[in-house]
Amino acid sequence: MFKRNIEILLKQWSQRKDRKALVLRGARQVGKTTAVRHFAKNFDVFLYFNLELPEERALFDGAQSFEDLAGGMFLFKNVARSQASVLIFIDEIQCSPKAVGWMRYFHECAPQWHVVAAGSLLESAMDVDLHFPVGRVEYLFLKPATFKEFLGACREDQLLGVLQDKGIPDYAHERLMKLFMQYTLVGGMPEAVSQYALTRDIVRVNGVYERLLRAYIDDAAKYASRKSLVIPMQTAIENAFLHAGQRIVFSKFGDTHYGSREMGEALRMIEKAMLATLMYPTTAVGLPMVIDRKKSPRLHVLDTGMLNFFAGVQKEFIHAHDLNALYRGVVAEHVVGQELAAIHTGIADRTAFWVREKKQSNAQVDYVIQHAGRIIPIEVKSGESGRLRSLHAFMDACSHDMAVRISGAPWRVDQVKTIAGKMYTLMNVPFYAVADIHACLDRR
Repeated sequence: MFKRNIEILLKQWSQRKDRKALVLRGARQVGKTTAVRHFAKNFDVFLYFNLELPEERALFDGAQSFEDLAGGMFLFKNVARSQASVLIFIDEIQCSPKAVGWMRYFHECAPQWHVVAAGSLLESAMDVDLHFPVGRVEYLFLKPATFKEFLGACREDQLLGVLQDKGIPDYAHERLMKLFMQYTLVGGMPEAVSQYALTRDIVRVNGVYERLLRAYIDDAAKYASRKSLVIPMQTAIENAFLHAGQRIVFSKFGDTHYGSREMGEALRMIEKAMLATLMYPTTAVGLPMVIDRKKSPRLHVLDTGMLNFFAGVQKEFIHAHDLNALYRGVVAEHVVGQELAAIHTGIADRTAFWVREKKQSNAQVDYVIQHAGRIIPIEVKSGESGRLRSLHAFMDACSHDMAVRISGAPWRVDQVKTIAGKMYTLMNVPFYAVADIHACLDRR
């Protein structure tokens, strides 16, 4: 077990007087249960219920009143009800729609208790069978481990401290880039990170990726809204890692015979399961950042480490000194997206990419984010500023003067002129500081 950032958010939630029952959401195997168990050490009483177990599910399904349920939970776990701090964790809650219904009463009848629910297939079930009481619960999302969490798992506490400073010394920059390369290779799935931190052997970690993919494929039957979608969903999951980082069309995705409607539905189902993201472009250079769903999306998978394994590019890391040289730049761009996704958890904090599609003047910027009332363009590059033609096109069209380049170079700020002659500020943010990109922009 290594420390996860979600624990900070859980602590903030637990200390609020107006808190409601919490639903922890995220893909299977991203560490939801482990994180809550670790957080439970802050409480005097911890009641854990796994609703995949028939006897524990029956406790929730058979209760006739909330008082019956409350008394039954403590009796079932042989724990006396007291004034002590209590954390109740209802795991695999998707197995009991009635348990979902009881969530509203924890907020109304027992506000002194801290209640968390989670489930491995929750995202898909919420669209079909489960309806959490509106206004009576709140949500947190857990995603694969970030680079900072990876550093913590590898016991690089001193470097974590260095990352808090404004100036990164040269020796620390080189060490951080080396470790970020390792993080990019391994990815952020908690079991993979723990295994690598223990052994430093990526071959030993490959078995983790195999088990994860097999579990996701086997779960397709549970994700699917109807039986005819099971095979297309399994096909979509298998092919997603081979097409990650690319703009895709739904029709015949993965060189299959499935049409646009069938494969589109399959891909959207695995997106609901948080195994992948269909990132659509925007043409906006100012707020609101409207997403254009008529254009083809770019496919991002849950984890870059799994991408490396299933795309067969792990060996490229052996002699690589530049992330952009790996897999035609796909890996670098994808891991930056993974770090951005980890910090952008709110509905309004969306990440997209920017396009300008004209007959003789196409342009595409890797990412755009919202910051301080502006849309900030982000390019993932190793080249010099003069090669950033798409970034120049965006800056010529927007009303502000700030852009970001993510690269392996140290943090610095340059003044750059577009082809059309507009001067703007280009901030170079090293790969290992992507999670702090908003702080970097604030200290411009």
